[in-house]
Amino acid sequence: MEFSMLIVLSSALLFACAPLAYAQKVASPPAPTPTPTPSPAPAPSPPYVNLTLLLSVAGPFQNFLNYLESTKVIDTFQNQANNTDEGITIFVPKDDAFKNLKNPSLSNLTQDQLKQLILFHALPHFYSLSDFKNLSQVSPISTFAGAGGYALNFTDSSGTVHLDSGWSKTKVSSSVHATDPVAIYQVDKVLLPEAIFGTDIPPTPAPAPAPETSPTADSPTSDDTTGSAPANSHPNSSFRINGVGIWSQLVLVIAGVVVLFL
Repeated sequence: MEFSMLIVLSSALLFACAPLAYAQKVASPPAPTPTPTPSPAPAPSPPYVNLTLLLSVAGPFQNFLNYLESTKVIDTFQNQANNTDEGITIFVPKDDAFKNLKNPSLSNLTQDQLKQLILFHALPHFYSLSDFKNLSQVSPISTFAGAGGYALNFTDSSGTVHLDSGWSKTKVSSSVHATDPVAIYQVDKVLLPEAIFGTDIPPTPAPAPAPETSPTADSPTSDDTTGSAPANSHPNSSFRINGVGIWSQLVLVIAGVVVLFL
């Protein structure tokens, strides 16, 4: 009897607690899942710069481009321009600069020397024109070819950038391309390093003297007037001579008449 009462009480208690547990379950919704914070988008990479295409269409640089390709230096410059954070600065001589280069000649250089000469025309860093004012204070600057005999000196004169390699003294005549990471500047001469051509640099020929101009004719001077005086006196002398001749003839006539009467 007691066992039956215990079962009845347990059942009643179970039925009484079931609605409360169900109400608690409905009243407590599950906690929301936190939304992950989106990661920032990566910075866009700079556009790829094709140096071959740029030099082909930018100006009269075909001779320099031919040397870039024959020495494979174009691959070095291309990698520096697009795959590094430093960028590159290239000084490109015009075609006329190679044509006007007589002494020394590039035809006697070995392939390795020619490669070093082309590397000498670039700096392993991007420099805008305004940066050269600071470079002039820390010159010489190492080039892609190296330091020492492969270094360049820069001076900034009222915004004009001058380059000096010892053998070559020139200036930046125009900006071909100056957008980070690539700067290309036109120069009027081929840059010749002392490491290849030595330090026995021939003196710069003196400029040709200005042609002499003949002096303009001056007005006659007093001396000229004096010198012409004798010419003007000839008529008077002739008059005096003629006068003497007439009187002589007259005297002879009179003398003849007197003789006749005697």
